[in-house]
Amino acid sequence: MAIVDIEQFIIDYFSAYQCNPLKIEDGVMQVELTEELDKILMNRPFYWHYIQSLGQEGVPMTLTLITNPDKREQAGEWIDIGSPRLQQIFNHVTQHEKYTLLFQEVNTDKNTPLYPWLLANFKVSYRGRQKKEEIISLGIQLVTGKVIVNMMDELNKLALKQQISNFCYTISPIITLTSGFKRIEKIIQHYVENQPKEWANEALETRNEEIALLKQFYKDDLENNIVKKEMEEINNRYTPEITIDVTSGGLIYLLQDFPDIERFS
Repeated sequence: MAIVDIEQFIIDYFSAYQCNPLKIEDGVMQVELTEELDKILMNRPFYWHYIQSLGQEGVPMTLTLITNPDKREQAGEWIDIGSPRLQQIFNHVTQHEKYTLLFQEVNTDKNTPLYPWLLANFKVSYRGRQKKEEIISLGIQLVTGKVIVNMMDELNKLALKQQISNFCYTISPIITLTSGFKRIEKIIQHYVENQPKEWANEALETRNEEIALLKQFYKDDLENNIVKKEMEEINNRYTPEITIDVTSGGLIYLLQDFPDIERFS
């Protein structure tokens, strides 16, 4: 199951907020923020308060984001799955733009049905000796039950809008949103359960070694509250943990001839 393309995710995010891309080239993106996104991302409350108190128009900042490892040393912010800027964007999407309703744009002069797809984008976080995160996009058709992976990649190829096109109408779902979400949630859980366990075993081994060393060092004082606290911190630091969060999703209505992608199982 592939990770959603980070660069495309960032482009889509800024495009949704009408930010002007000044440069998008070989893993380097320079974007001029809107006032709204400057306030959200750049942490300049005093600047905006001062400008507004003067009745003047503020100047939003420009961001340069780098996703190409070969250009990581250039001026700008390096963006990968664990970078603070990407986490900030994820948090904003999760808190404010979690769900959407979209329709495929269709140019037609006859009655054309659009079929419902439930989209869910998940962030899977693995915590042990190290941290790792994956972004996984799944879609389920709410009439046939067909499930596809990398749904966002496929949607990025289509023209989507918030209003239904002329002469188009929607097909009512047979599968409810709740049932559809439970189906893809089970797929995510099955995927996670079948991932290699080496990372978890290594974390448990490190935890046990650290605790054994601590017990040996403080063998005559194991009931000391400070020692107990150190043991608790070791447990918290190294005990393997997996969390699955929904970062965004929506109900998307598409033509029946949406690409026939292989069913995921």
